[in-house]
Amino acid sequence: MKKSAIIALMLGTAIAANAEGYQVNTFSAKQEGMGHAGVAMPLGAESQLFNPGALAFSDKTFEISGAVSAISAHATATYDGADYKTDNGISTPMNFSAAFRIFDNFYGGLTFYTPYGSAINWGENWPGAVLNQQVSIKCFTLQPTLSWRFLPNLSVGAGVMVSWGSVNLDKGLMTATSLNKLMGALGMPPEAMYAPGVTPASVNLNGKSNLAVGYTLGALWEINRHWNIGASFRSKMTMTVGKGAAAVSYNGAAEQLLTPVLDNLNHTNFRASLPCPYVFTAGIAYKPIDNLTLAFDAQLNGWGTYRHLDIEFDNLEAFNQHLIKDYKNAMTYHIGAQWGVTRRLDLRAGLMIDTNPCNKEYYNPETPGQTRIEPSVGFSFRPIKNLSVDFAFMYVQGTGMNGATGRYDDLVYKVAAQTNPALPGLLGLQPEGTFTADYHVHAFIPALGLSYSF
Repeated sequence: MKKSAIIALMLGTAIAANAEGYQVNTFSAKQEGMGHAGVAMPLGAESQLFNPGALAFSDKTFEISGAVSAISAHATATYDGADYKTDNGISTPMNFSAAFRIFDNFYGGLTFYTPYGSAINWGENWPGAVLNQQVSIKCFTLQPTLSWRFLPNLSVGAGVMVSWGSVNLDKGLMTATSLNKLMGALGMPPEAMYAPGVTPASVNLNGKSNLAVGYTLGALWEINRHWNIGASFRSKMTMTVGKGAAAVSYNGAAEQLLTPVLDNLNHTNFRASLPCPYVFTAGIAYKPIDNLTLAFDAQLNGWGTYRHLDIEFDNLEAFNQHLIKDYKNAMTYHIGAQWGVTRRLDLRAGLMIDTNPCNKEYYNPETPGQTRIEPSVGFSFRPIKNLSVDFAFMYVQGTGMNGATGRYDDLVYKVAAQTNPALPGLLGLQPEGTFTADYHVHAFIPALGLSYSF
């Protein structure tokens, strides 16, 4: 039973790393150029992503659009005077939307997009490996939508969100410093000891989520030919990994010492749930002249519902975990402008400010949480009447997070306690370890889209 307790506590720490900073705001190449403002604008098929109520303001019989972004993100952790940088690949969130007129002023549509996701790679051997080495989180949503303009200047809409995804995570199970103390007490030779910064053992957690279902609502009011007001709501969903798999890998002498303790981990399935928070957005759009639109959106992200993470284990009910996260609700602000230079060319510029929901006392360094300042530019070019080619570029600069502390259970403490309950105290081991660092992030996000309508 002690072995099972060690496994449960260790897995609980690992899965907790998945729950920070994984919301994606790249739903449209056009609107990315405007800082992702758009809840009070009629955007055709892409209205399904920003405000389903605005879809009924379309003047097209049919429209299809698609876009892909390429996120190149970079993070730096400063620990003990040294900088450690991520080595990330390119993430490619995407969206595809189609919409069509059913009756006069009544529209339907279908959209596919990636509302949540995260990818970061700190490497196998860095001082914060006990919190995270690499993580890849993917979430996909398919959303059918209906929208009705029941008055000439007022419309409403609703959609059903069906989501699924996956998680793949690697983290270190212990620090070299803790394991060296235990190995020395057990009389293992000096050549078996680990250099500082080397990770003796790691765990990989891999699983696919069950389907999750939510809803989205929206309304658009065209006050007059200059002013629009819009609002939309996306409900909270819970992504649940019902039967994830765990696998342990070793570096050097740790395999001989720890296999008797960790072998059960390779045969343990886990169940964990992560929240996709509700999002409420309200905004205005103003057209001082016919070919110029100014927009502002205020977006409330309901991270405050994420107070803890619960983890359950097959046949290990006594060791289910209840981990404190203590997130807070956070605002995202969008401001943008669109200028129709000619009938074929639109220019855009915008700014997004995304505030941090994370608690710096319960911190984990995958896509490190901090307030981000995100300016953007973009354009659309229509080579023929019904075809639009859209491009945008957004730069992301984090404001930094200093003195952020991650907490983890010291697996070596628990292994030593099995051997001799007094041994952890004699070795100076503690049941919980902390890792405190300063974090900075920046990213480049180009986006390319196409749309066709008639």
